[in-house]
Amino acid sequence: MPAYIVVEIEVLDKERYEAYKQMVPSSLAAYGGKFLVRGGQVEALEGIWSPRRLVILEFPSVERAKAWWESSEYADAKALRQATARTQMIVVEGV
Repeated sequence: MPAYIVVEIEVLDKERYEAYKQMVPSSLAAYGGKFLVRGGQVEALEGIWSPRRLVILEFPSVERAKAWWESSEYADAKALRQATARTQMIVVEGV
């Protein structure tokens, strides 16, 4: 069953965050991950949720998504993201 990582990001250091964005794609491949949404324009249709940056990743399973998040391939990028942005992140099973 596919799984999705949904990420709401507030970038605090734009210059260093650009380096993070370059690091991520290569870390996804080994885990079958791909971008579905990566920072496009966000428009609220209901409620007050209005993320500044939204990213949605697709993986073959929750296990693969979590393996990527915990991986050595993503570790340096994750540390850079955590130093340059505030992040809310969830993983959810698809249908």
